[in-house]
Amino acid sequence: MHAALTRLGRQLTSLTLSLCLGLTLLLTACGDNTTSLLSGDYVEDTVAVVHMLQNTLALPSDSEGLQDSEHEAHDLINDYMSRYRPRPQVNGLSSFTTMQTALNSLQGHYNTYTNRPVPDALKTRVEKELSKAEKAALRGT
Repeated sequence: MHAALTRLGRQLTSLTLSLCLGLTLLLTACGDNTTSLLSGDYVEDTVAVVHMLQNTLALPSDSEGLQDSEHEAHDLINDYMSRYRPRPQVNGLSSFTTMQTALNSLQGHYNTYTNRPVPDALKTRVEKELSKAEKAALRGT
């Protein structure tokens, strides 16, 4: 009888531990630990991303905070694209397609050439596209 109760106690302990672990993993996966700079308003977010990226591109290549700024830009680009690419009411706008072109170019450089400065030709093109996207977003197109 004592052996049966011990075995039952172990099984209940294992079951309880499994349930707690499962709930912990479920809640952790559903939680959002990161604080996004995006508000959810397309025009506001587009303007904010444009300004942040313009500030990052304006930093000199020997700037102390360049690496951190580029890393933040990389994360912001991912957040922006994952938020607005799946939205059909937004992803058909000319401002979004222009923004997407600029972000893909910049993200491609950050992914491929992690420790290299953005080349002047790419920087000029991206800055032009970002300005165009910002103006179009403010117009609502």
